[in-house]
Amino acid sequence: MEADIEEGPPAAQEKSSEGVRAVERALDVLSAFAPGESELLVADLLKRVGLSRATLYRLLHTLEKKGFLASSGEPQRFRLGPAAARIAHVWSSTLDLAALARPAMLDAWSYTSETVALFVPRSEMRVCIAEIPSPQPLSFRRGVGYSERLVRGASGRAILAYTPLAAGRLETYAAGTSVDVEWTRSQLALTRERGFALGHNELIQGAYAVAVPFFDGHGVVAGSLGVFGPDVRLTEARAHEFGRYLCHLGAQLSAALGNAVDRRQNEFVE
Repeated sequence: MEADIEEGPPAAQEKSSEGVRAVERALDVLSAFAPGESELLVADLLKRVGLSRATLYRLLHTLEKKGFLASSGEPQRFRLGPAAARIAHVWSSTLDLAALARPAMLDAWSYTSETVALFVPRSEMRVCIAEIPSPQPLSFRRGVGYSERLVRGASGRAILAYTPLAAGRLETYAAGTSVDVEWTRSQLALTRERGFALGHNELIQGAYAVAVPFFDGHGVVAGSLGVFGPDVRLTEARAHEFGRYLCHLGAQLSAALGNAVDRRQNEFVE
């Protein structure tokens, strides 16, 4: 015999519903802060959250009291507080990038049927932290832990194209390699223009590679998502098609890392 579930009096249900709405509104206020915006005026917040001034001020007071916001100046400006920073630190310290990128990698692998790899920058190098080998009999793979210079290969240039470089820094990155610095400079500009990097016969003879960058919550390039395979299948036209599709996945991965506005404007269209 099943026990009856008591839902409580209507007044209690209504109070609970009001509490949930208050939490949702408070989260909307915190979500109104975008990357690169250190402070917002009340007028800015009113436009973004669609609340009455009285309701917004009540929420701002509560969030400031709990440390999620801090304010200063006249007119009053609000910024994220130490409590928000603690949550961000906990989130970033427990972040497993390979696990987070797994859905995007599987999507790329399903779409291309080629080897898919995830790279992160380490000084002037890039390191593979995850890889899904192609199911095809003829394929190329490097394996987790593989590292290479950022100036060599599509996966490296996808990162380097969005890395701020001081004068002479590119030459330093290329020191000790056979890389043509001027050619690389032009490829970095082309990568920024189309949103993805291409490579052919660079690190593996007969291989084509295509890669896109992804960005963290601060807008800093965090790594690259790449696809590579033999040029008997992965032709130049196919590589461009894959590049456009990877831009779509790279934007999704950037969003998962907290980057609301991806730095590429390319959008995949079938």
